[in-house]
Amino acid sequence: MTEATVLPGWTHAYSGKVRDLYTSEEHPGEVLMVASDRVSAFDHVLEPGIPGKGELLTTLSTWWFAQLDVPNHLAASSADLPPSVAKRSMLAKTLDMYPVECVVRGYLSGSGWLEYQRSQSVCGVALPAGLSDGDRLPEPIYTPAWKAPMGEHDENITFERTVELVGAEVAAALRDASLDIFTRASAIAEARGIILADTKFEFGADPATGELTLGDEVLTSDSSRFWDAALYGTGERTASFDKQIVRNWLKANWDQTGEPPVLPQDIVEQTAARYRELIERLTGE
Repeated sequence: MTEATVLPGWTHAYSGKVRDLYTSEEHPGEVLMVASDRVSAFDHVLEPGIPGKGELLTTLSTWWFAQLDVPNHLAASSADLPPSVAKRSMLAKTLDMYPVECVVRGYLSGSGWLEYQRSQSVCGVALPAGLSDGDRLPEPIYTPAWKAPMGEHDENITFERTVELVGAEVAAALRDASLDIFTRASAIAEARGIILADTKFEFGADPATGELTLGDEVLTSDSSRFWDAALYGTGERTASFDKQIVRNWLKANWDQTGEPPVLPQDIVEQTAARYRELIERLTGE
């Protein structure tokens, strides 16, 4: 994994698959989240990265935070971002994060499709018979996952399991907030010719107030599946604005044992282009 950038005045605290986190004595109770160009799939960080990806993810997250009228982790002092990483970083309030990835699915795809084929359900949510990969669901469903430690695979869980993890009140609040945000974001995307097929949210509690707060990234090409609505209407269900290009190439060229192969340049370029197109379609910029 590429080493984290050295930032004067900031101490590197942690690196995840994509983001590097920093703290500073001048910003108590806050964390600097710097998005890298790293790309991950199937629990591996791949080589090479996607040029400009960190900036694109940050641009999309901050745009969505501005569209959604929900408490989020962005700090008021974002003007203090280090110039060298300003376009790919967010200054965020430190939250007491819940160990649940709040996944909402409006369409059947990915791990949801695999589970449906085995049990006609996803995370304990029963679904109608006869659905196909990519079908729209009768209504969005909440299918949480346990957020695994670095290097381990996130595990799909039932709502009842989230109650065991965080308590009934918080579990219900996570579910209700996730479904509400997904519904509103879907309408915003649909008006721009984009289908939000599924996404994941992460929430934490504000340490000072206990308020449920939306954190991490939100509705990006890494955390969501976005499809072209016009092409979907013609039966084309593979025109995604996310890293599905990378997943598909890996499925065709790697048996998921050992280290993954290096991504070909054309796959890298196609993925970067789709990330850029999504931002242009959504934001008009």
